[in-house]
Amino acid sequence: MTPASSSAPLSAQAGPLAQPKTGSLLVLLTLAMGFVMAMIDVTAVNVALPDIALNLAVPLTGLVWVVDGYTLTFAALLLAGGALADRFGPKNVYQGGLAVFILGSVLCAVAGGGTALIAARLLQGAGAALFMPSSLSLLTHAFQDDRTRAKMLGIWSAMVGASSAVGPLVGGLLVHAYGWRSVFWINIPLGVAGILMAQWLLAAAPRHPRALSLLSHALGVVVLAALSFFLIEGPALGWSSAPVLAAAVLALAAVTALVRRERTGAHPLLPPALFQTPGFSAANMTGFLINFAVFGQLFLLSLYLQQARAADALQAGLQLLPMMAAFTAGNLLSGPISVRIGTRRPMLFGLGMAASMALVLLLTARPDSPFMLLQACAIVLNMSVAVAIPAMTTTVMQLAGRPFANSAAAALNANRQIGALVGVAVVGSILHSVPDWSLRLPLAFGAFTLAFGVAGLLVYRFVGTGPAPVIASAKPA
Repeated sequence: MTPASSSAPLSAQAGPLAQPKTGSLLVLLTLAMGFVMAMIDVTAVNVALPDIALNLAVPLTGLVWVVDGYTLTFAALLLAGGALADRFGPKNVYQGGLAVFILGSVLCAVAGGGTALIAARLLQGAGAALFMPSSLSLLTHAFQDDRTRAKMLGIWSAMVGASSAVGPLVGGLLVHAYGWRSVFWINIPLGVAGILMAQWLLAAAPRHPRALSLLSHALGVVVLAALSFFLIEGPALGWSSAPVLAAAVLALAAVTALVRRERTGAHPLLPPALFQTPGFSAANMTGFLINFAVFGQLFLLSLYLQQARAADALQAGLQLLPMMAAFTAGNLLSGPISVRIGTRRPMLFGLGMAASMALVLLLTARPDSPFMLLQACAIVLNMSVAVAIPAMTTTVMQLAGRPFANSAAAALNANRQIGALVGVAVVGSILHSVPDWSLRLPLAFGAFTLAFGVAGLLVYRFVGTGPAPVIASAKPA
């Protein structure tokens, strides 16, 4: 997940369903409940990190695990969540995912130490990986008319975007009034309401059983787990220490085995036809780099405001609010712009402006710099990248075409979550290795500048100027 828009599949899969039992907006609210809960949780947890560190005596590497533990299982199991929804029905998997997320939230709220909290965050991520793809599939089936579906997707995206924007403020209010555990307790009534509303309002979508490559999914989990350990523990244990080197070797071996299996296996995770055009791969790498910078920035600023500028959780939430709201504003601008001039130029403009603002912050952001300058640059940066993200998503879906829409959306979402995981881990490595905020800030914003710049170059080089060619392989895998 990201503070900006999500990658929703644009095609319905099959079969007319019974009409919703109540109004469309109630159905939409039911399907958005999981996303809204997860987005508030993801962004609010960043604001709660200093209080968690103080209360549970969690070191910096532990705080990185608190954020990345959730992202690890979410990214690793996202494709499996889509396959399970096809096999067992999206309504069942959606409700099951919410139940797992609720259980994870309870365990987070009662955690007595850092290890228990990280384990519970892993469970939360697994729950999110189940209900995220299912919610989009159910939305596609609930609204059969293309125009109605497009309208509902727009409203759904706005709800998700608004929840991510207010997440830091909600987190700040909760931590200020009730302590950091309340950030997790708040998920319980929201999740229970989502399960009950789904049971009452949603018709069961048809099942489409397909092969579930357990070995491939397991290899994906191993790759991300080993990579996370390498990036997060490397600064603490030493890059040449035996556990860190073993994690690097394991990650390389697992990714080699996964690539080989994807090329030769009977049931690959993603249809090989998706990778026949470089534009698809370039757009996916762009999504990875965007989330690398966006989530790395959120992690960085949440700690910077409270550690270097002595803000409390509520003050940090208020200061982050306009920066996060910029994502919603950029998302709203992106659609009309892309309709008028296509998707290539909004991507180039958004990424170019984001790289420029990150460069300005690299040169100017210091602990004694005026906060208004940092905030203004971050607002422009976030609004610019939010213009690029929906255009990027549209490009991926156009390249995939209807036969591969769901697979393409799953691939893009997974890549973006992996980018978030790596971005937070890299920022954590910088914070661990460099004790002085006057060096931490330029190093981090240097990494963000590089990420946005490379993303812009990928779009310039590989995303065409004309209409996106549709991948036209005969049958989706």
